[in-house]
Amino acid sequence: MKYYVTLCMLFLLGASTLQGQGYVFGIKGGLSIALQNWGNSFQRDPMFRYHGAAFIESLPEGDQWSLFAQAGYHPRGSAIRNRNFFNPINGNFFRPPADVFLFHNASLQLGAKQKFDIGQSSRWFYSFALRGEYTVDTNLDRYDFFLEQNPTIAAVYPINAYFSDNGFLGIRRLNYGFSGGGGLEWQLSQFIGASLEFTINPDFSFQYTQPAIPNVTDPWTGEPRTIPERRIRNMTFELTAGFRFLRKIEYID
Repeated sequence: MKYYVTLCMLFLLGASTLQGQGYVFGIKGGLSIALQNWGNSFQRDPMFRYHGAAFIESLPEGDQWSLFAQAGYHPRGSAIRNRNFFNPINGNFFRPPADVFLFHNASLQLGAKQKFDIGQSSRWFYSFALRGEYTVDTNLDRYDFFLEQNPTIAAVYPINAYFSDNGFLGIRRLNYGFSGGGGLEWQLSQFIGASLEFTINPDFSFQYTQPAIPNVTDPWTGEPRTIPERRIRNMTFELTAGFRFLRKIEYID
């Protein structure tokens, strides 16, 4: 609850600054390199996807510090890329398709930028923001079949839904984290600009939680085993390009 209050305070502060010289709005998007830390398990490979967002930014006096709000789509997840296998029948190597664990997240960011001039028409900046996200959908249901055939698959893959004596296990819909990075802004004309930025986006919360599952029969040995606890946290790197549109407000006495 505390981070929701902080986000609301930043939003109200940002809204008040938009009454100054004007504001900037625009769209942006680019490449996401998504990683996940899987607690008590081997680590996964990066997942490559695309993200997009719309934003609004204050335009205060001097334009050195600005506040911004941003909303968009940001995929989170990871992958397991299988290694090459040798087929002794035809003597060829083949690689099975990658297993991708994809979380479709709607994201809201509220933060600030510090800017520094480079010449007359460009600036570099660094930024930081608090971030809240809601998981709209996932692709985890594609692994339900494997779970039905072999319950121990929960030791390898996150599962879409599972019930046990410990209650419901699985996806956490609401998440929060931090975003920080930097980049460049260019003024293309009086009212149109462009930007390029790189950000690091770690989550503070867990995207997925799975308590230990006891007494699961191992199909290979027939012996009961306990699948250990798993907690999955997102980390995403984003390279983003965008267009910026200036809306100036002039006061006439």
